[in-house]
Amino acid sequence: MTTTSVPTAPTTLSSCLREGTREQHSQAEGMEFIDGLVNGRLSREAYTALAVQQLAIYTALEAAGAQLRAAGADQGLVFDELTRVPAIESDLAFLLGADWAARVTFLPATQEYAQRLVACSSDLSLYAAHAYTRYLGDLSGGQVVKRMVQRHYGVPDEGVGFYDFPQIHKLKPFKDVYRERLDGLGLDDAQLAATVEEARVAFRLNQAVFAELGALHN
Repeated sequence: MTTTSVPTAPTTLSSCLREGTREQHSQAEGMEFIDGLVNGRLSREAYTALAVQQLAIYTALEAAGAQLRAAGADQGLVFDELTRVPAIESDLAFLLGADWAARVTFLPATQEYAQRLVACSSDLSLYAAHAYTRYLGDLSGGQVVKRMVQRHYGVPDEGVGFYDFPQIHKLKPFKDVYRERLDGLGLDDAQLAATVEEARVAFRLNQAVFAELGALHN
């Protein structure tokens, strides 16, 4: 008699996050704004608008990480090598000029996203959901975005520093370490489920930002 093996459900946090957000990940990649950006249908101004929104998002994300670290509660999940805010500010100074700080406008969806990150700043498992979706995305698909922005819109290195990680010499080994840190958080089943759900929320918030950007740049 032939037996049919039943696939085992993912058990580590990193695998649960990957499988639990697969649909949301695909939806985000297929949104009109990001698809148009990477395929050369938009403009340098559209890329600049995205960079502006990233400033608000990463300012909130990294403030949350700093709060957890200061409390001794980050369990090694906050890496200085991943800090993005200085790079975004440098990009904006190049893209918008020295007075960039007076020229940025954050969209309503971006403000909602940032507020959600602030609300997660005292809970490591919820912070982990957002850090996972942002940083691992930057280290993976973000590298494609960088190449396409430079190819289609002629943005030099001075304007895409957000996607450069000079302190990380090999991206894949670093991503493996990051996943190991996630898996070592020791979450119980309820926390794991909540973290996966929060990652889905993170994708939805990001999609809302893309939707508003798409309405402005089409």
